[in-house]
Amino acid sequence: MPKSKERCMEIREEMRNTILQKSLLYFARNGFAGTKISDLSKSIGIGQGTIYVYFESKEELFQEILKIADYEQELQQLRLLLKMPISAKGKLRRLSENVLHKLQKDKQFAARVALNTQMLLEQSESASVNETSYQSTLYECTAKLIEQGQKEGTMVEGSAMKLADYYWGVVYLYALKRLFTTQYEMITVADLERTVLEGDVRCVTLR
Repeated sequence: MPKSKERCMEIREEMRNTILQKSLLYFARNGFAGTKISDLSKSIGIGQGTIYVYFESKEELFQEILKIADYEQELQQLRLLLKMPISAKGKLRRLSENVLHKLQKDKQFAARVALNTQMLLEQSESASVNETSYQSTLYECTAKLIEQGQKEGTMVEGSAMKLADYYWGVVYLYALKRLFTTQYEMITVADLERTVLEGDVRCVTLR
């Protein structure tokens, strides 16, 4: 029995989404320059020509991946967290628990962290030597949380953007571990919080 037009469209959309989701992981591991469509197609388990049915080039595929790899969901949650009438330390605990939970349970989230950080690193290559952090809305929102903590005396003094950069840099490290290794011990919430909390040794236990 021939498939209906609606079912054919559903199958096409399912294949497109499969290509995007699996390509996200591949680009996160290999970067844009290190990705070849021929190798990518083998990794996905489809013919190279199938990718070109949906995307005209590697560049177009990568641009579509960037759209689904953004931090919009995390930003919405962080913005809501910033408005909550609780201490900055309490907000940091909720943020850290949520981030580490996602790293452990969702490989796609780890890939998004890795890919976004790689893009920020590339952007920073052309930045002024006086710029100390990447241009990221996620980092800016995290810096606001840190500034609140500094006013409350619970977070270390210094550039809030630098501290936000350091915090997410540790998250990036463990995102890479999640993507590239099979045996590792995930960082704890307490370890991640040490990057910014006052009174704690500002280091993490790297495993």
